[in-house]
Amino acid sequence: MIIDTLANADVYAGLGDRFRTAFQWLRNTDLTILEKGKHTIEGDRIFAIVNEYDTIPAEGEQMESHRKHIDVQYIVAGEELVGHDMLREQTVSRPYDDADDFMLYADRPSFYTKLSKGDFAIFYPTDLHMPNLISGRSLKVRKIVIKIATDKK
Repeated sequence: MIIDTLANADVYAGLGDRFRTAFQWLRNTDLTILEKGKHTIEGDRIFAIVNEYDTIPAEGEQMESHRKHIDVQYIVAGEELVGHDMLREQTVSRPYDDADDFMLYADRPSFYTKLSKGDFAIFYPTDLHMPNLISGRSLKVRKIVIKIATDKK
C-alpha cells in the first residue's frame, strides 16, 4: 500500500502507465462536479467510482480486499480513517465474489491512517483495507476510487 498526497503523485510514475493515466485524470478533471457513479477512463482497465457518504464507526465494519483491481482512493473533500493490514492468514468472513471483486475479513485492522482532502491511498490485492470510518466525528466525504485492472482473471 502507498499513502501520499496528489501533489507527490509524480514520485509513483514508475508504477506504470496505468498509474500515470489515473493520476493525470485526477489532476485534470474537476472532481467537485462529477456525478456520483462509475466513469470510464480507459475501458475496463481503468475506471473511477465517485462516492459521497458520511463516515461511520469502525464497529461492525470489516476489512476487504480485491483480486482483479488495485484501488487508488482519493479524498476530494472531508476526511476519514482507513483501517489497514497486510494479507496474511486472516479469517475470511465472506468468500471472494468474482462479480463484485471483493472478499471480507473478520479480523480487526493492525493500524489506521487518516486521509484528508488531497490525500490518496493505493491498495494492492494483498492490502486489506476498511475505509469510510469516522475520524473524531462523522463528516461528509467525497471520494474517488480509481480501479486499475491487475489483468488477473
